[in-house]
Amino acid sequence: MPQQFEHIEELIRNKKFEEAERELKAAEASGDGESVEQLYLQGYLAERRHEWDRCIELYERLLAVEADHSETLFRLAYVCDLIGDDERALALYEKCTVESPAHVNALMNMAVLYEDNECYTEALECVSCVLDQHPNHTRARLFKRDMEASLTMYYDEDQERIREKHDAVMDMPISDFELSVRSRNCLKQMSIRTLGDLLATSEQELLAYKNFGETSLNEIKAMLTQAGLALGQRCEERSTEALMQTCSPKPITTGDPVVLQRPVGELEFSVRARK
Repeated sequence: MPQQFEHIEELIRNKKFEEAERELKAAEASGDGESVEQLYLQGYLAERRHEWDRCIELYERLLAVEADHSETLFRLAYVCDLIGDDERALALYEKCTVESPAHVNALMNMAVLYEDNECYTEALECVSCVLDQHPNHTRARLFKRDMEASLTMYYDEDQERIREKHDAVMDMPISDFELSVRSRNCLKQMSIRTLGDLLATSEQELLAYKNFGETSLNEIKAMLTQAGLALGQRCEERSTEALMQTCSPKPITTGDPVVLQRPVGELEFSVRARK
């Protein structure tokens, strides 16, 4: 690309659209019709202004003249990607990667599209191609690590259903149970509003509250017994979990304390990993 057009491209990249447009018109007036470079820059200017229909039209006009113009293929693929035309975006990205060396950004964007469509093997192949050319490519290395982790990740649907059912039971309001007005009022004053709150409370805690007597206690215990539950049950479950965590061997960390205390947000993780 001639130096004049490189300057115009830099103006567009820095969002100096009016200045770039003036220089483009001057270049067109002094030339013999529209050149490939002029069509490309007109399309790029429309793209940066988010004029999608116009930039697609200009890029397509250029490709009708020079079908293998790699930068135009990439920019048109990128625009199709942005507006949600994944099928065409992938086809155009693939054209960008035919020649060697392959277009790195096209490969990375293809990997994202493949991953979004759950084509994990194809996504890994794209990232591996990038790393073959650039072994230290930070984004590709992180992406590959994320992808490999997702391929081996195990999700137990049965266990998740059990957990959701358990949580739903724990969130049941006390008002759903047939208790006397006195018992309900006492529990309300103690901020015990759900079954989970009640199961996390011991008999001693209930009796220690004023106006809460043996009659209310026996009524609540009978209600819980019918459901196969007991007061203080959640406290015991938490104690068991805490004991297991205490007994688990703790990893030994060595290294510079200043480095180890760095926030995760400062590390060069991918967007997916940070989220």
